[in-house]
Amino acid sequence: MADHVEHVESSSQMKKQKSIDNWLPITSSRKAKWWYSAFHNVTAMVGAGVLSLPYAMAELGWGPGVAILVLSWIITLYTLWQMVEMHEMVPGVRFDRYHELGQHVFGEKLGLWIVVPMQLIVEVGTDIVYMVTGGKSLKKFYDLVCPDSKNIRLSYFIIVFAVIQFLLSQLPNFNSISGVSLAAAVMSLSYSTIGWVATMEKGRPQNVDYSYRASTPAGFFFNFASALGEMSFAYAGHSVVLEIQATIPSSPEKPSKKPMWKGVIVAYLVVALCYFPIAIVGYWNFGNAVDDNILITLDRPRLLIAAANMFVVVHVIGSYQVFAMPVFDMLETVLVLKCHLRPSFMLRFVARSLYVAFTMMVGIAVPFFGGLLGFLGGFAFAPASYFLPCIMWLSVYKPKRFGLSWLTNWICIILGAVLMVLASVGGMRTIILSAKDYQFFS
Repeated sequence: MADHVEHVESSSQMKKQKSIDNWLPITSSRKAKWWYSAFHNVTAMVGAGVLSLPYAMAELGWGPGVAILVLSWIITLYTLWQMVEMHEMVPGVRFDRYHELGQHVFGEKLGLWIVVPMQLIVEVGTDIVYMVTGGKSLKKFYDLVCPDSKNIRLSYFIIVFAVIQFLLSQLPNFNSISGVSLAAAVMSLSYSTIGWVATMEKGRPQNVDYSYRASTPAGFFFNFASALGEMSFAYAGHSVVLEIQATIPSSPEKPSKKPMWKGVIVAYLVVALCYFPIAIVGYWNFGNAVDDNILITLDRPRLLIAAANMFVVVHVIGSYQVFAMPVFDMLETVLVLKCHLRPSFMLRFVARSLYVAFTMMVGIAVPFFGGLLGFLGGFAFAPASYFLPCIMWLSVYKPKRFGLSWLTNWICIILGAVLMVLASVGGMRTIILSAKDYQFFS
């Protein structure tokens, strides 16, 4: 009798869990095709930060700049492959979320403490930066198209961008934002191409200077550290990769890792097409005179640069949603499982609207959030993309000591740890410099 009651309770618990999984945004739809993975990964990876790559190159110089650009591409592709492989490393189990993989490797509690803060810093931080980027690009578009019109404060453009996010945040899951994500991926390739083609078209000025801007060793070190952070943040897609893979159907005969890896390869080829030409051509053409956004350096042809700014807006609209979806999933999981609220449209509407409002308010209030992200990102972006997957891989698979796999992972861990420390130092310096002239809600 007791066994029967236990069985009934266990069965009803499983049914309840299944109905919650069918409602949560990550697990509610598993019908994605391999190309969904491709454009979700492009949208997550290619941020508007691609436009600052020539500036980062100017801080690093030719040798280190090209080396770090290529090395980051190779290391993060390798760690992404590891995560795709680990998604279903336990037969019959899918690690649909980064923290679930962390819990399997490090233990129930420690896994949460290691992964969730890091993942939230990456995702919420990126969304706040995209709020500001979307607002700035809308303002640039307005200023270029209506040069004689009245000047409008950046805050109002951030609010316009936020209104679009309020509407899109009500789409239930990853598959429902696939159209937005596809448009974003196309736009990222478009504005990156405009950036370097317009640079070539403009022609290389006489006496291009490739020397370092900083005149003191300390200035050089801090600029170098900051540029290292900018380079590493260009590869932030790892914090959402398992959540993207969770949307792909899987069976023992056809595991999800095959279509997912196909999508990742296509995405990384697009990333290379976006990153390498704009970083190298931008620096080659302007040297250390390049701005931190190459579209500012390129003020002509006016309408083409205006169009590029609008492409940036469309791209960050999609990127915001790709990074917000795992946050929505965490929020809704806590509200339903911990707070015991009933899954409903109203719960989703209120929770997601409050999140969008929060990112909007921080974006408007804190003008030096980019520096703050550089500091926090040192602790989050580098581990998430460069070395945490390697630590997990070593813990689970235990490759032979001093073998190829063991050495490769340890090289990635050491480089990632150095990157983490230097990016944090560069970000902290940016905060200190920005805080001198800080005005709240400026």
